Parts: sequence; C-alpha cells; structure tokens
Amino acid sequence: MQKILNYIDGKHQQAVSGQFLDNYNPSTGEVYSLIADSDAQDIAHAYKAAEKAFKGWKNTPTEKRAAILLKIAQLIKENLEELAKAESIDNGKPLWLAKAVDIPRAASNFEFYASGIKHWASNAHFTDQIAINYTKHEPYGVVGCISPWNLPLYLFSWKIAPALAVGNTVVAKPSEVTPMTAYLLTKICDQAGLPKGVLNVVHGLGQKAGNALVEHPKIEVISFTGGTKTGAEIASKCAPHFKKLSLELGGKNPNIIFDDCDFEKAVDTSVKASFSNQGQICLCGSRILVHASIYEKFKAAFVEKSNALNVGDPLEKSSNLGAVVSKEHMHKILACVEQAKQEGGTILLGGKRLNLSGKLKDGYYVEPTIIEGLDNNCKTNQEEIFGPVVTLQSFEDEDQAIALANDTRYGLSATIFTENLSRAHRVSNKLQAGLIWVNTWLLRDLRTPFGGVKQSGIGREGGFKAFKFFTQTKNVCIKV
Repeated sequence: MQKILNYIDGKHQQAVSGQFLDNYNPSTGEVYSLIADSDAQDIAHAYKAAEKAFKGWKNTPTEKRAAILLKIAQLIKENLEELAKAESIDNGKPLWLAKAVDIPRAASNFEFYASGIKHWASNAHFTDQIAINYTKHEPYGVVGCISPWNLPLYLFSWKIAPALAVGNTVVAKPSEVTPMTAYLLTKICDQAGLPKGVLNVVHGLGQKAGNALVEHPKIEVISFTGGTKTGAEIASKCAPHFKKLSLELGGKNPNIIFDDCDFEKAVDTSVKASFSNQGQICLCGSRILVHASIYEKFKAAFVEKSNALNVGDPLEKSSNLGAVVSKEHMHKILACVEQAKQEGGTILLGGKRLNLSGKLKDGYYVEPTIIEGLDNNCKTNQEEIFGPVVTLQSFEDEDQAIALANDTRYGLSATIFTENLSRAHRVSNKLQAGLIWVNTWLLRDLRTPFGGVKQSGIGREGGFKAFKFFTQTKNVCIKV
C-alpha cells in the first residue's frame, strides 16, 4: 500500500514515530494509502531545514525564484491527469471538477505569484527636500501554512506560492483527510529544482502536527484555512506570542434572489452555488433567500433542477456530485438534517445517505438536500453544515432580505440576483461580507483580496495582499 511521506530538507521520509494513519477513498470507504503520523519532533526537523535554507532562498534573485515557481506551474499542467485523478480519489469530488478547477487553479496560483513578485514595487517618499524615506517589504523567514481538505491542492498552492515568491521558506501541513496531491506536489518541486529545505511538508493530525506547527516558538507567521472553531483555538495560542495570523474560516452565505432577477440564471447559478463539490466550499450559498412574489415559482424550478443532479462515482463523467470527504463528515451532515427536522423544517428534496452498488456500496454519498420552513434563528440557518444541504426562506422587501442575510455570526460571501444596478450597489454596501457576487458566483480574479468579516476570519489573501501578509515592513529615512 502506498505510503504518503513527509518532505523535509528535500527528502521524503517517515515520521519520527514510524507510525502511519489510514487514508480512505471516500467513494468506496476503503483504506487505499497510509499517511505519516507526525508530531512535534517532525515539525522541529522541518523548521531546522527551513531555517537553514532561508538565507539562500531570500538572497536568490527574484527572477530565479519566479522561474522555479513557473516551472512548478508548468509541471502541474503536464501532470494534470495524474493530479486530478489523485484529487478525485482522495477527496471524493468528481474527476471532471478536479480537471476543470482544482488542478488548473493550482497551476494558476504559482503562475500568478511568480509573475506578481516581479512587478511588486515599494514606495519612496521625499520629505520637504530634506529626507528620503523608502519602504521595504522583507520576508519573515520560516512561515507556517495549514490548508484544508475541500480544495486540497488549490488552497495548498494558494498559500505556499506567495510565501515562497517573497523569499520565505515554508513548513506546511495539508489536511490529513486529503494529503495525496500535496505529496505529489513535493515530487514536482524536486523536478522543478526548488532548493532543499525551501518547502517542507509535514503530514499528520491537526492536534499533533498542526498544533506543534502553530506553537513552534520561532515560526512567527501562520496562514490557516479551515473551521471557525479551530481558527479560534489557533488565535488563542498565537496571541500571547504576537504571531501574525491570516484566518480564512467558515461561512453561512446568503444567496439573495430578487423578483427582478434573470430567473433562469438565478436558478441555474443557485444550483451550482449550493451543490458544487458536494457543498463543501466555504463560499457555497447555503441560505437561499427569495422574494415572496416569486418564491413558489423559484422553489419548484430549484427543486426540479437539483433533483436532476446525478450523484455517483467521482471518476465517471456523468456524476454531478461525488462522495463527501469522510464517514465522520457524512454522519455530521446527516445529523444536521435530522436537527432541521426537529426544528420544524420540511425536506423538499434529499436528506438521506445515498446507497450505491458494487464497489461504491460503502462510499460516503449524501443526496442533495433542500429544506424550507425554518426560522432564521434556528441552528440549521446559523451553523455551517459544509455539505449538500441548503435552506429556502422568503422575504417581503429589500430591508428584510438584508436583515436576514446579515443575521449570522459569519460574513464570508454573499450572492445577489437582480437586474437593478442601483439595488445591486445599495444591497452590496449593506451586506456584512468580505466577498459579494452580483448575478454570478465564484467568479474569481486572483488580483482581488479574499477573506471574510465577523467570525469568517481575519486578514486578506490574494493579489498583493498575500505578499504583504507574508512580509514585514521596514521604513528607512535618509536625511539629504
């Protein structure tokens, strides 16, 4: 059985403990590989390798750093089929989705930051002709990156590419649930000529390897994407040491459908925003708010289109949805559906585990689920489920729509459907969210900032914001 090893100082190696964790294929429920079960000793070794490599990497000319990152991007493209299949098997997502989004976007992340670092300028200020001030952005040294399981290579590369581009070295911990493509990426880094120790990848559990990474006394920067509860724990551990944090956390995102919308576009995009990647995207619109005058019409069309989605083998082109990521997560989603029933919700579609046949009989499949009849204050409408489960609610006017949309502790994203440009601007300004889409969803430009408000996180990544996060600012004043 394949063993997924740590990558430290340019070498693949077992955890110090010699122990391994089981890695499951969500589509079949079977163990198909083993993951290094790392702890603080492995993090310490990775830090030493990264620290040793930092000076050389920092002083490597920008053009050369960029060239290596571009080579990594090119190799990702050349290995698209292998990486996409590995992502599909490891995560449960449809293979076509990994080919179309996850792997190409990982390559784009390296390309963007390789190009961006060559165009990132510092500022100079002339002070009344008596002094010149110039501002420098310098790498910290060794930074820590912890990425989630829902978009494994996509979000892993989203963190490490800008960190490496500005001259940091990295100790990274991918999710123990989906470690395969991070492991394969380390082989690509070898091929691309990335110097040893510049990127170190330590696999294992969050409470062991992840906790040790966060608590390492000499790692001053932590970038984390994951659940709000885990983010709060990380923040509490980092605060006494004044570590720099970027936390991209959960969401309970509203999808607001006004009565002047392009109806077919609103329905089609809402289906996509609800169930893409089995609903396991932090930006999914899990609360659909519909103007009362079109509520029944929208509900009928939305249920019909959602019911036509095919849940099946992730490796088959005909599958719109695959398996959710793990047995534990499947049971959590199903428990949330039961909670919704207890709260008085009506299941319009789905709500159950889907039992497939043959080799897929033990896979973790959940039906696309639509629920109505719930109050906005109930747990189902307040807590992130992170699965193929959405709720429908109606509103009477613009003010009520905004009030419902903002009435959660989260504030990651929101989507608005209206043909009224003034309304689009007006509502966008009043929504409490870090990202807002109008008449579209998940249309991303890598130059734009990414992040949420309230308990959806702190800090911004993306574009030059990522460069600023992974660097410390120094001002030099010289009197003329």
